[in-house]
Amino acid sequence: MARGKKRAVGRREFLKEVAAGAGTLAGASALAGANPLAAKAAAAPAARAFPLPAVEGDPPPTTGEVLTVDRTGSDFMVDVFKSLNLEYVCAVAGSSFRGLHESVVNYAGNKNPEFITCCHEESSVAMGHGYAKIEGKPLCVFAHGTVGLQHASMAIYNAFCDRVPVYIVIANNLDALTRDPAYGEWPHSVQDAAAMVRDYTKWDDQPASLQHFAESAVRAYKIAMTPPMAPVLLVADSELQENPIRADVRLSIPKLTLPAPPVGESGAVAEAARMLAQAENPVIVVGRNTRTQAGIDRLVELAEALQASVIDMNDRMNFPTRHSLNQSARRNAVVADADVILGLEASDFWSALNTYHDQVHRSSRSLTKPDAKLISITAGDLYTKANYQDFNRFTEVDMAIAGEGEATLPSLIEQTKRQMTAERKRVAQDRGAKLTAAHQKALEAAREEAAYGWDASPISTARVSAELYAQIKNQDWAMVSILQHFSWWPIRLWDFNKHYQFLGRQGGGGVGYNAPATVGAALANKKYGRLSVSIQDDGDLLFAPAVLWTAAHHRIPLLSIMHNNRAYHEEMMHVQRMADRHNRGIDRGGIGTTFTEPNVDFAKLAQGFGVYAEGPIENPKDLGPAIKRALAVVKRGEPALLDVVTQPR
Repeated sequence: MARGKKRAVGRREFLKEVAAGAGTLAGASALAGANPLAAKAAAAPAARAFPLPAVEGDPPPTTGEVLTVDRTGSDFMVDVFKSLNLEYVCAVAGSSFRGLHESVVNYAGNKNPEFITCCHEESSVAMGHGYAKIEGKPLCVFAHGTVGLQHASMAIYNAFCDRVPVYIVIANNLDALTRDPAYGEWPHSVQDAAAMVRDYTKWDDQPASLQHFAESAVRAYKIAMTPPMAPVLLVADSELQENPIRADVRLSIPKLTLPAPPVGESGAVAEAARMLAQAENPVIVVGRNTRTQAGIDRLVELAEALQASVIDMNDRMNFPTRHSLNQSARRNAVVADADVILGLEASDFWSALNTYHDQVHRSSRSLTKPDAKLISITAGDLYTKANYQDFNRFTEVDMAIAGEGEATLPSLIEQTKRQMTAERKRVAQDRGAKLTAAHQKALEAAREEAAYGWDASPISTARVSAELYAQIKNQDWAMVSILQHFSWWPIRLWDFNKHYQFLGRQGGGGVGYNAPATVGAALANKKYGRLSVSIQDDGDLLFAPAVLWTAAHHRIPLLSIMHNNRAYHEEMMHVQRMADRHNRGIDRGGIGTTFTEPNVDFAKLAQGFGVYAEGPIENPKDLGPAIKRALAVVKRGEPALLDVVTQPR
């Protein structure tokens, strides 16, 4: 970035001259003995000379003050961020990264990265989580020392479990001699800053020099973006940020080269294709497979070549919901009839193949035939940690292929088509006709079920879904929220066919993900002109509602429709289940699980943060017109929220 012209006198020379001038003035005051004021001034201690500031490689100064410096370490760090094409940095302002903060907004002109002001570090990371699932790359998060990282840790865990890259930079005062107690730098400093999140980040480093920082920053980005993806963390020492760069220091930024995703071994892929082509009832179970639209298109190509049933576990938008081979609504029946089952990035393959009963004595039952063959293709086999149990139940498979699902699909498709003889194609066509009929029947059953309680108040979740889709279906829309608490109605009723139209779950199941993640996803969608919509759980928003202010301040267009059932309803059902198990009645299950007396007014809450809002909406006839008004606000580039009082699920 261009800077203004320097004066003929350099900064250091100027400071020396100022110091010398101060000494001359102090000496001249001794000549004014007849003047009492001059005498008093002469008796004052002589002004200290200004020492040169510490630079990278110099020992720390022991005396004197320096008030201005030229280019500092934080400027170079921002140059590194620019080389990685980090578009945004989400952060709550913190003194430990004040150098980086100032360099972003002034040296970089607050562009690439642009500073997104957040009100909680958990929101900062969750925004990065949602953004990455739309954009396919991370944004940057700054966090303040120990306390900022502690706040951020829940969201980091969600992103890790969801295998999403988030690029986190925290600041730390490692040198005890440079900690200012006035700013709380002692309790905000730590010997091993990344230790508290190391179990759920993919890589971390604490660089000791600027060149070290550049190399580790590029390395961190590369590691985060290599499947299986996950958050990474860098520690930017505060002194390294703020000290000037010595004129003779030559720094360089390494070139970023991302590796091609790992592809399954060719021989194993050919054998998997043979097994699928010879199957009478092949099934594809898909989890976090899709990164791009090509992932959806290739999965459609494979399924159509085989006329295979596809079960989407809704961890990503993997397969068109209206495609006739989408048999997700018939999972148990399809799995029970299968003779070959392929798992593509199915992080919880076991749950797709078994039923589980939460009783006094918990039990499970396999859905598969005893002789069914199981194949898995996943990059998850290349990376697993031990402490946190996000890897789910172990699944016994007949063939395990270590490779990324989307990247392996082209070779699997090629090999499968080679195996499809005329006879196998005929069998596949007959199978496909039956699956088409079954898909249509399931869709009609969902529509019939959606009509139940259509005019009820509180408003049914199916009606909310139908009213919203009626007004957005002809636009370029994206449902950027989780949906499992909404009975999956949009998935069951809408036509999802683009990879950005659904982002999946939150990974670690942490409450507080949805609101900031939807804002982050909407931030990514903004430049594409997409309409971002969200079903916002009430309890989730109460964790960190100030993210609504972030959306308003940065003019992030997003329509949030509250799923206001006035409870942590899943937890209420757990309490009721325990009460029923103990024969104590379920009437007290709302204690500690509901938001009533008083009811939360989410419209007023949103309005207080500067967001257009209406509600509470309890009459279903009022819902359609309210959606229309809110969409008009979103289309002019602002967030809007509708507080809809809903049925529990």
